[in-house]
Amino acid sequence: MTILTVEGDVLDQPVEVIVNAWNRNVIPWWLLLPQGVSGAIKRRAGLGPFRELGRRGPIPLGGAVLTSAGKLPFRGIIHVAGINLLWRSSQRSVRLSTQSAMQLAIEHGFASIAFPLIGAGSGGGRPEQIEAWMQEELGQIAFSGEILIVRFRPNRR
Repeated sequence: MTILTVEGDVLDQPVEVIVNAWNRNVIPWWLLLPQGVSGAIKRRAGLGPFRELGRRGPIPLGGAVLTSAGKLPFRGIIHVAGINLLWRSSQRSVRLSTQSAMQLAIEHGFASIAFPLIGAGSGGGRPEQIEAWMQEELGQIAFSGEILIVRFRPNRR
């Protein structure tokens, strides 16, 4: 297994599947104004992945759901419930979300996956701490592919 930390946009990574730091899926997605990774996915992938996600119902804290990638070039998007009902991340939610996303990646045979820093944006977590928790969890998982942790940095287009 290879774990790399890179800077950039998770949507621009050369991987098979990306992770979207989502919420508990309790409030209908169409009532929300997605920000960060979710907002970028909505703009570039279209509404398809969110419609699929909405049909799945509530997600337990730290849970994960796989959807199609819409118009994005990936085999799928793994949406993780990385924030609680008060829109905050925690060590528990970040660690469980990382584990759940990797479990789906392994079950579906993905060879590469890119993660944003789960809960560091609207979840309010400190990026350095979030990354450390994710690194610790990923280091305990048996995965033969490539894992990217992406520190957001806007592309200059």
